[in-house]
Amino acid sequence: MEFTVNDISQSEKEVAVTLNYDEIRDEIASEVKKQTNKIQVPGFRKGKVPKNIIKQRFGDSLEFEASEKVANSRFWQLAKDNNLRPIGQPVMTDLDFNIEKEFKFKVKYEVIPEIEVKDYTNQLIEVPDLKVTSVEVEKEIDHLLRSNSTQEDANVVGDDNNFLLDVELTRVNDDGQPATDTMPEKMQIDLSNETVHIDIKENAKGKKVGEKFKFHFHDERMAPNKDGVEEAVVEHFDYEVLILGIKKFVLPKLNEELIKKATKDKLTTEAELRSEIEKNIQNYYDQKANEFIRNRLIGLIITKNDFTPPSFMVESILDEMVKSEEDRLKKQGMKKVDTKYLKEYLQPSALNEVKWYQLKNEILKKEKLEVTDKELEELAAKDAEKTGLPVDKLVNYYKSSNQMERMLDQKLFSFLKEKNEIKKVNPDKLSKQKEEKE
Repeated sequence: MEFTVNDISQSEKEVAVTLNYDEIRDEIASEVKKQTNKIQVPGFRKGKVPKNIIKQRFGDSLEFEASEKVANSRFWQLAKDNNLRPIGQPVMTDLDFNIEKEFKFKVKYEVIPEIEVKDYTNQLIEVPDLKVTSVEVEKEIDHLLRSNSTQEDANVVGDDNNFLLDVELTRVNDDGQPATDTMPEKMQIDLSNETVHIDIKENAKGKKVGEKFKFHFHDERMAPNKDGVEEAVVEHFDYEVLILGIKKFVLPKLNEELIKKATKDKLTTEAELRSEIEKNIQNYYDQKANEFIRNRLIGLIITKNDFTPPSFMVESILDEMVKSEEDRLKKQGMKKVDTKYLKEYLQPSALNEVKWYQLKNEILKKEKLEVTDKELEELAAKDAEKTGLPVDKLVNYYKSSNQMERMLDQKLFSFLKEKNEIKKVNPDKLSKQKEEKE
């Protein structure tokens, strides 16, 4: 047997095999016999149909089928003996046999590409330097007061936004008359809500029960044009609002009683509360910063180590992503989901996920990063105190679950943070850089 392996890409190869027909004659004959024994022809018992009748009915198809099976078997034996390491489903691209002479075939298959990962250290990562402001703390205080407020009837909407309106909303045409394609809708409008349109807040001021005011709203979105190209679409709407009822939010005082209630007796003073709020917001910012650094590191390493991953793996991940997104959209009430669009939209993410999976493994191997038994036992000892479960059972559970992978991921991220320069910069600088790229 002779064979050659040709590289199609980093992850795709093709093996060409040539055998003397004598090498597989018996195998072909055996496979053909298995098939003929299953053939039924009227007037003959199964397995007793004369060869000339079989040849007349099936021609060379039985030999060809048998040849495919033999070729497939020989490929897998060849792969095993020569460490070809195919993944996914190999495809036979060519099969040519000349009885009594040669038997040739080609098989295209994918492999995990060999990557010499580089440039994953000594890189500059700029991260937004997010600091808690007094305005943010005040917003949280205001939210606390509003969530503990009471309501009382009012006759007029005051200058502040501490009002809840019962209204009837009607869409109107340019001439101010009700639009014929819509019906008036009753609803509540909380003027203290930040998402409420500014025109509503301003135009409602000074209005009484039974009075009306108007506001304008425009909807900006991307939509395909007649040629299928995405473009910005702006729709304008005018509304008339009839006030049916007015309630005023009465905010409580920020005293010890309220603070103890809001914090379940953990805090008692305003200073303690403000400090706790500031700490919680900063912890959130630090978490977001870590996520930012992680994503930037992954993106940078992928960019510095471009390669072609196996399409089999990309397609597998892509199918999972599409299915997950499809399920999410259906749960939100979307009846018909464009899976073709989802595939196109999610394909880059699937590609990068496979790339990072391979690059990550190469870095772990190169840097000899692993989770030791000692580290597992230390984690299990801590968790044992919380759960009451034996340490050895927790260790075995961690080894059989994805806990090991999470710990390894954390170790890798810590290593990358340590080996690269993380520079905090003004968030406005990063926003400007993003705008320039776009």
